[in-house]
Amino acid sequence: MTAGTRLPGTPDPMHIWPGAGGIRIAGDAWGNPDGPLVVLQHGGGQTRHAWGGTGALLGAAGYYAVAFDARGHGDSDWAGDGLYGQDVMVRDLECVIAALGKHRPVLVGASMGGGTSLVAVGEGHVDATALIMVDIAPRIEPEGIDKIQAFMTQKPEGFDSLEEVAQAISNYQPQRVRPKNLDGLVKNVRLGADGKYHWHWDPRMRAAKRDLERRQQRLEACARRLALPTLLVRGGLSDVLSEEGAQEFLALCPHCEYVNVTNAGHMVAGDRNDIFGTSVIAFLGRTVPVGAEPVHPAHPGRAPGIEAGEDINDVP
Repeated sequence: MTAGTRLPGTPDPMHIWPGAGGIRIAGDAWGNPDGPLVVLQHGGGQTRHAWGGTGALLGAAGYYAVAFDARGHGDSDWAGDGLYGQDVMVRDLECVIAALGKHRPVLVGASMGGGTSLVAVGEGHVDATALIMVDIAPRIEPEGIDKIQAFMTQKPEGFDSLEEVAQAISNYQPQRVRPKNLDGLVKNVRLGADGKYHWHWDPRMRAAKRDLERRQQRLEACARRLALPTLLVRGGLSDVLSEEGAQEFLALCPHCEYVNVTNAGHMVAGDRNDIFGTSVIAFLGRTVPVGAEPVHPAHPGRAPGIEAGEDINDVP
């Protein structure tokens, strides 16, 4: 099941990988497959296309960058059972890594994708070489989450035109210049049988259980267990991750490096891809250099005594 018909001009995925339960996961890749693997996971309501600029930069720097649409998003399948909890997202990530040859990856995750990455590493599901969290941490601001929810649930009946879609995005991201050419919006929506434009994601995600207190407890436990090189990137204008929330994460993971990107909101990579890409490549050059062994040795396996938390949805 999908949101409707893909519009002409929507980029076809370069790859299709099997996810948990046989769901199809759509993705793109940049660079040499022999380079260090960097897996990019987007936030709720986004697609793999959010990483296009970052993926190209990483590929040009010698890394093999892979971005995929989370289940229920973009060109990936919707979940037949309507389940989009954190644990099943981690299992999808494991499936994609296995399909890529089980290389030890760098995990880069924004918002929802960052929560998935943190759980994958902190609970021993994925033996990563480094972790990059983008505008997400255990403590987040409810007001910012409410704003995202309001954006994602507006116009359930669909939009009459791409102009309406552009206005909705502009209202949510006023710091960005509204594009004059609307062709780039085709990958964000699908054309329904009703002739309306609908967002590309499964609306059942918004009805899933969300418990921010339980989420924070689980992610704090994961943060305390981190031993690999870690980078936290915050958007200076973000209303989701506050400076206080960032500092709490740094206290939980004292070896973590920190970059605050001024003039960027929650969608850091999209707002200031130049600064974001430069910061990521500089960090990886020290921790997972191209043509050399990563500084973090392979982990022998899942850490003993770590149990998965309750499978609640992470934030978008």
